[in-house]
This record gives sequence, structure tokens and C-alpha cells, in this order.
Amino acid sequence: MPTGGSGTPLAPTALAEVVVYSNPSDNILTSNSRSASLTSSHPPHTPPTPPTPLGKDGGNNLLLAYKTLGVVFGGLVTSPLYVYPSMHLKSPIEDDYLGIYSIMFWTLTLIGVVKYASIALKADDQGEGGTFALYSLLCRNFNIGILPSKCMDSNSRVSHSSGQEGAKDHSRLVKFFERSIISRRVLLFIAMLGMCMLIGDGILTPAISVLSAMDGIRAPFPSVSKSLVEALSAAVLILLFLMQKFGTSRVSFLFSPIMGAWTITTPLVGIYSIVHHYPSIFKALSPHYIFQFFWRNGKDGWLLLGGTVLCITGSEALFADLGHFNRPSIQMAFFLTIYPSLVLTYAGQTAYLIKNPSDHDDGFYKFIPTPIYWPMFIIATLAAIVASQSLISATFSIIKQSVVLDYFPRVKVLHTSPSKEGEVYSPEINYILMVLCVLVILIFGDGKDIGNAFGVVVSLVMLITTILLTLVMIMIWRTPPVLVALYFFVFFVMEGVYVSAVFTKFLEGGWIPFAISFILAFIMFGWFYGRQRKIEYELNHKISLDRLELLLSNSTVQRIPGFCFFYTNIQDGLTPVLGHHIKNMKSLHKVTMFTTLSYLLVPKVAPHERIVVNKLGLKGVYRCVIQYGYADSHNLEGDDLVIQVIDCLRAHIREESTGGLSLASPDIEEEISDLEEARQSGVVHIRGKARFHIGKNCSWFDRIMLAFYEVLHCNCRSALPALGIPLLQLVEVGMLYEA
Repeated sequence: MPTGGSGTPLAPTALAEVVVYSNPSDNILTSNSRSASLTSSHPPHTPPTPPTPLGKDGGNNLLLAYKTLGVVFGGLVTSPLYVYPSMHLKSPIEDDYLGIYSIMFWTLTLIGVVKYASIALKADDQGEGGTFALYSLLCRNFNIGILPSKCMDSNSRVSHSSGQEGAKDHSRLVKFFERSIISRRVLLFIAMLGMCMLIGDGILTPAISVLSAMDGIRAPFPSVSKSLVEALSAAVLILLFLMQKFGTSRVSFLFSPIMGAWTITTPLVGIYSIVHHYPSIFKALSPHYIFQFFWRNGKDGWLLLGGTVLCITGSEALFADLGHFNRPSIQMAFFLTIYPSLVLTYAGQTAYLIKNPSDHDDGFYKFIPTPIYWPMFIIATLAAIVASQSLISATFSIIKQSVVLDYFPRVKVLHTSPSKEGEVYSPEINYILMVLCVLVILIFGDGKDIGNAFGVVVSLVMLITTILLTLVMIMIWRTPPVLVALYFFVFFVMEGVYVSAVFTKFLEGGWIPFAISFILAFIMFGWFYGRQRKIEYELNHKISLDRLELLLSNSTVQRIPGFCFFYTNIQDGLTPVLGHHIKNMKSLHKVTMFTTLSYLLVPKVAPHERIVVNKLGLKGVYRCVIQYGYADSHNLEGDDLVIQVIDCLRAHIREESTGGLSLASPDIEEEISDLEEARQSGVVHIRGKARFHIGKNCSWFDRIMLAFYEVLHCNCRSALPALGIPLLQLVEVGMLYEA
């Protein structure tokens, strides 16, 4: 009998205790991400097991903190390469630079130290971070998924990790989201937008980082044209993307030393610049320089925020990469190295520019002393490549999570490391990113235009995180209203001002992330809408066990030898493709396992909870649910899948007999013998390949969206080959669903 996380048996007939609801994916993939309530695989009375910390003592955390330098902070710590060059400064004076540095210092302090390092890192979803983790955390705790409750199994019991015991304890905001489908759709849209913006970040970070680093060639060699720098930057990026298929494990051991060298050398240069050029630079830490800056510059000062916001670029990775490390290690690295390094580096840059105000277009390389120029150029170029690699890898992870949770059409996802589940590679996404990065550099070679686009991504992702984190504070943490109001007012106003500033640069490069995000969002919504309509059809036309028994009682229907995995989406009933198959083929295998691949809205599922089997009350008919978290790898493939499922079923049958049920021992042995005989006769995997029949009564919206979905559906990859199912064992049953 299957057991929960605490070892408590799960009732064999109550599959809904394990998985509440499944979304369609060609009658194979399922997802709990859009169900009205989401479950973990723990029994209702057992809270989810907290993630085991990666570092159990200070020594391990210190080692992890060192490793985060090459993975988490690449984008943030390399931002001095392009912040000042991205600003549209006009004859700046000393007070202007002091005001700009004061803005950057308080932005790093409030958003970096307070918001992300001190607050957001506590809002993890079983160890995972990022905007999507915040959304999944809300969905797992409350009935605010996108699908209405009627789509759920009415017998399901949901485990809430926050410990809410009933609706009476819910806040008004929770009840508002539970009652309003529009508010739930808006919440999903916000989470999708954050996801799309992070993917856009994976395009812009490599472009602006490598281009800014390579631009250092022009200082000692003025004859080098900007076009040549752009071509060299594109070549470096192409080489970087072509190496992705080998995985980062082979070179990742170099990442932390490179970023460590960068993190140490840049503040040392900054200290030298402070002493040599402007020792009193830290007087700018007083906020009154900010007020003086805006009072003196007015609208021009507000517009400059589009460049200063880049100083906090990559801060979202501090939260999003939480699943790869742990909270203490990330906080240790940020507080002890990254934050002091950035404060000193920007102070040094500003001190140099105060004495050399016209050098702001090359605000990084100009402040490097001549004797160490080339070593710093090499370190800067390598650091830019590492920062690019970090965002590319993060994009692969985001796409993988989107695919397994059915928010994005299936693409090929490969694991490039046998020991690191999070290290993945997608060929299609890789080459799309490569083409877009190169186009951004060649078409928008001006660092200011790319900086404008980058500013849009950075500010919007921060704003989305603030909104979702505020909901977590209100609905889950039950934070006192005064503190919530203070948090929301400070950060929403601050980031809202940044967003308003970068939006003025829409025509000057700011449209790039919007175009990318719009295309991605349209693809995600079209895919999501098609899945929504499919599951509605399947729920309305599902085959009940009584109906299946009636179909099998027909004398013309034969039970043929063999073991059949019949893939279905829904668990409160069976897919309508089953009825279509039996009516036309007049047969069903002697042993049929109705199998659901369920992707839960949790990062990982424990190995002993991976497979849940159950008898359905008819001879030779069983149910199997194979559960994955969105960060899990597919470690069940081909023959291993068949063997483990049969082993679990055999164990379930034996345990059922010891539980005092009426089956006699000879009957049990006969049933187990039938399983082995069926497996020896041959294994077949049957999946439905359903398509929409768009009739004349469909609305224009359905015609457009379902037609677009069919295009995506026909061009995406199938799920069964991804599971290593031999093609000779795969059978597809076509069926038209009336739209």
C-alpha cells in the first residue's frame, strides 16, 4: 500500500489524496499548477517536510557561499561594466555624480539588502525561489489556482503547508481571490509575465555584458571600430552557445575563481580611485544628495533612473537561484562580498568621474589604472562570459519548469550532468537564444539602447516580485498590516518610479523585452488555453468505471494478451479516448494500467512517493500515478519504468492481502502470475492524440486561439519519447474533440 511522507498509509482508493487534479498534455502529461487547490504528496494531517539544508554547518555554508559567486551573482556583480555607459548624461557636475551614487547606494541597500537578502529569501517554496515559486506557494496554500473548483475531484483532501484549518481563518484577500476567477487569472498573468521577463533577461544579459566587456579594446586602440567590437562580441556569444550542449560541469569549477577575482579586484581599484581622486565620496551616502539631485535636474534626473536601475541588475537571481544553494550561503556571500564590492566599485567609478566628468560614456575602463589595464580587461571579459552563462542556464531551468508544468509547449530538455539534476540543456531554446542575442548586438549595438531594454526587464521583474511577496506576507505569513503597508509603500513606490522612467525609453530599445515577452506570453497563453479546453472536454465526457465495465461486458470486446500502459489525464474517471478505442478496436489488453504522469507544483517528490498504484475493482484493470516535481529529472525511463511499476503493483497486491481483505492467497498468486504472463506477452503504451474540431458555432476567439494551439501542438515534441519509450511499443489513438 502506498504511503505518505510520514509513513502513514494512503487509502488505496483515494488517489485524490495524492494528486488533486491533472491538466491535459496529449493524454500524457498532467499538471497541478492550475488546479484550484494544490497538494503535496503528504497525507492531509502531515505538514510538508522542509528541505534539507545543503550546508549543515558554517564550513559548508562558507564553501557554498564561495560557489554562489560563479552562479548566483554573475549578473549583479558585473553591472559596473555598463551602468554609467547606459546613462544619458549631459554635462554632469560634481553634485550630479554625488546624487547618482547616492541613488545607487540606497537602491542596492533597500532592494538588495532589505528586500531580497533579508525578506524574499524567507519566502521559498520548499527550498525553491523566484517569482514562480511565490505563485506556486500561494496556490499550494489556498484555493486560488486558475481552474474552478468544479474541475477537481470532489473527494480530494488538500494539505496546506501554512497550517490553515478552514475558510474561517482566511483573510478577506484570500476569500476575494477564491471567489473571483478574474483575480486568479490576473495573478496567473502576473506570474507568467515575470517568467517571460526572466527569459528576456537571459537574452539581454549576455548581450550587454559581453559587449560592454569587449568594448574595452577601444580604449588602448582607438582605431578599432565599434562594428568590429560588435562582431567580436557576437563571435564570443556564438562560441558560448555552441558549448552549451557539453554542459557547464566541465568548466563550472572556473566560474567561482573568475568571479572571486572580479569581486576582489574591482573594489580594490575602487579604493585606489577614491584615495587618488575624491576621498570624501562617502558623504554621498546621505539621502539629501538624492533630493538635491532631483530638485536640480527635475525631469532629466527622473529619466536618468533608467540607467541607475541597472546597478541592481541580477538581484532577482539572488532569489531565483535559491534552490541550487541555501539561504545562509547566499546571504553570507551577498553581505560579506557582493554588497561591499559593489559599494566600493561604484564609489571608485564615481570618484574618478567627478574629476573626469566627460568620461562617463566609458565609466568602467577609464577608471582602471594603466599598469593593470590588460589584466582587468581579461578578468572583465571572463566575468562577463560567466555572468552570461549564469543567465543562460537559468533560462534553461525556467523553460524546463514551464514545460513540465504545462505552461509552455514541450521542447527537448536534456540533463547534462549525472549528479546535478538542475543542470539542463534545451537545443531548441539554446539556438533561439543565440540568434536573438546576436541580433540584439548587431542591430542595437549601442550600449545605451540595450541598457534601456535591460532596464525594463530589471524594473518590471522587481515590481512583480514586490506584488507577489506582498500577497505572501498578507495571506500566508499574516504579517501585521502596518509592516505590510510599510513594505509595499516603500518598494512599490520606489520600483514604480523606476518603471515609469524606463518606459520613457520604449522607442529607444525599451520595446525589445516587450516584444520578446509578448511573443512568449502569447505562446504560453495559447498553449494554456488549449489545455484548458481539452481538460474541460475530457471531464465532461469521461469514462466511469461502471461505463468501462459495461463496455467490457460486450461479447464482441476481447481481452487480448499483453501489458498495456494506457495514458490518461484525469483521475476522477478515465479519458474519453478509452471509449473511442474500445468501440473501434473491440479489444482491451488483459492487464491494463491507466497511467497518469502528474507534475505537482512542488520542487521535488521523494523517491518512495514517485509511484502510486491502485486497483480499480475490475479484473486486470489498475491505476498508476507517477509523480514529479517541477525540478525533478525523469529518472524513470523505458524498461525501468515498466519494471518499477510492476514491482510496485506486485507489492501493493501482497500488502492488500495482509491488510485483512478478502482475497485468498491462491487468488493473489494467480493475479501476480497474470501480471508476469502479460509482461512476457509484450508491453504496449497507448496514448491519445486528440485534436479539436472547430465547428461553425465556435466564437472568433476560440477559432483563433484553438487554431494557434493546434499549430503549437503539431510542432511540439511528444512526451513518451522523452520518457525513453521504444517507438515499436507506442500506439497513438486519434480522436476529435468538439470545440
